[in-house]
Amino acid sequence: MEAYVLEWLNALGRAFHVIAGIAWIGASFYFIWLDSHLRAPRYADEAERLGIGGEVWALHGGGFYRAQKFAVAPPELPEPLHWFKWEAYSTWLSGMFMLALVYYVSAEVYLVDRAVADLSKPASIATGLAFLAAGWIVYDLLCRSPLGKREPWLAAVMLALCAAAAYALTHLFSGRGAWIHFGAMLGTIMAANVFFVIMPGQREMVKAKVEGRVPDPAHAARGKQRSVHNTYFTLPVLFTMISNHYATFTNAANGWLVLVAVSLAGVFIRLFFTFRHRGVAKPSFWAIGIALLAAVFVALMPRGGGTAAASASFAEVKAIVAQRCAACHAEKPTYAGFASAPKNVALDTDERIAAQAPLVHQQAVVLRAMPIGNLTQMTEEERAKVDGWFRAGAKGP
Repeated sequence: MEAYVLEWLNALGRAFHVIAGIAWIGASFYFIWLDSHLRAPRYADEAERLGIGGEVWALHGGGFYRAQKFAVAPPELPEPLHWFKWEAYSTWLSGMFMLALVYYVSAEVYLVDRAVADLSKPASIATGLAFLAAGWIVYDLLCRSPLGKREPWLAAVMLALCAAAAYALTHLFSGRGAWIHFGAMLGTIMAANVFFVIMPGQREMVKAKVEGRVPDPAHAARGKQRSVHNTYFTLPVLFTMISNHYATFTNAANGWLVLVAVSLAGVFIRLFFTFRHRGVAKPSFWAIGIALLAAVFVALMPRGGGTAAASASFAEVKAIVAQRCAACHAEKPTYAGFASAPKNVALDTDERIAAQAPLVHQQAVVLRAMPIGNLTQMTEEERAKVDGWFRAGAKGP
């Protein structure tokens, strides 16, 4: 029953997180696009009288829209005034729920890899949470320092710090645990930007209008800076959120370099679009992003050759699978926490083992991603036997 409940919580939590993320990222992308497309107001007298700084005319869903941005604030505050915050909060809260449900409740399965670092369950959880907090604290201090006024230098320092974090995480956690915590660290920075900087600044601007004062434009400038930073974090966060499905990335040798390269590719691709929104062509940004992804593709490409492993019989492989894999990968898993076979891959009959031979070889031999965390202690000799059996044609019973 416990595994059944966990599976339901996992499904509902994941769905809610995806929906909330779509709402947040959609709003973020839209407002970045909106700001980049602001043009001089069509009606100059109205703009001067109301303090309108720019406007956008758009057509969507069969209707015409006119969005205006005030230079500082409108003469009077309208009712209702819509705030964009719960998209960010609900995304982060649901993300933390999923992080705890998957990686902390079952830390010994998904987070800890004793071949990487011999961490206890409490130590691994504390370390993961420390990275989330430290990431925000260091980033925020940098933004508030003189470096925060020099964006290129700030970006260079943040790249170096993110690379250091990626290196540390991949030398503390399992591959998938490291990648998800890197993404969670960036996601925490994004949500904290909204909670600690953007929203307080906007509340101060509203308060000033209510009290009859001219809002301090510094609040708007700080909010704008953090909002722009958030849009560049978006693509790296999205990729790390789905990375647990792709052991090719998370279990790669020098996985921290792969993580940095893929994240940097996302930043450059997003840069290309933000500049394009302003009417500035920067194909070099797009080219750099694609080149980084191409470099990762080539670096991770399976290499042929090598010493061929001695062939093994199906009976030997079946015994290995039964001992090392079938506790989870069965029609009715016996391993605690699994209500059904991961990815619906069952290896509890001769026919199923033979049918899944390419996947077994890929996960257990090529990527060495399975057994997850090597919980069942598959040996090198056993991996070699699976390799030999597969290379000899993966003959069935």
